[in-house]
Amino acid sequence: MLHAVLRAATEGENQNPVLPADYDILWSAVCFVIILVFFWRYVLPRMQKLLDERAEAIEGNIAKADEAQRKAEAALEEYTAQLADARAEAGRIRETAREDGKKIVAEAKDQASAEAARVTASAQAQIEAERQSAFVTLRSEVGTIAIDLASGVVGETLTDDQKAKAVVDRFLADLEASEQAAAGGKK
Repeated sequence: MLHAVLRAATEGENQNPVLPADYDILWSAVCFVIILVFFWRYVLPRMQKLLDERAEAIEGNIAKADEAQRKAEAALEEYTAQLADARAEAGRIRETAREDGKKIVAEAKDQASAEAARVTASAQAQIEAERQSAFVTLRSEVGTIAIDLASGVVGETLTDDQKAKAVVDRFLADLEASEQAAAGGKK
């Protein structure tokens, strides 16, 4: 063994220390070829298969994402269409409500006008009835006063109802004629 070490030391003087010995290069090349064949036959096909599977998965996910995006866009279009329909329907409902409101207001005005006309007619009828009642009462009182005055002027009592009535009627007719003449002159 000593002899091998000495020989290696003497040979080392002639060889470059950076370059390995020929037998190291040979055995390193053999090991490299074995490892290369191993990788080429077993490791690289598995790596390629794994990369292909990943690529297919990614492409599948991209296809799924595209499909989901198309569905989302379709759903958005459908939603937009439904929203437009809902807005149009709301507009129609508002317009119908306005028209109904106008009809209700018009009906209420008509009813109020009819009620006001009825109340006015009722009030006029009541006023006319009260006027007639007042006229009859006034005629009776004026007749009594006129008879009393006439009795005082003539100096005798006018107890005859027919005579008293005739005197009162003549007095009131003269009074009405003078009022109509005065009213005709004002016009």
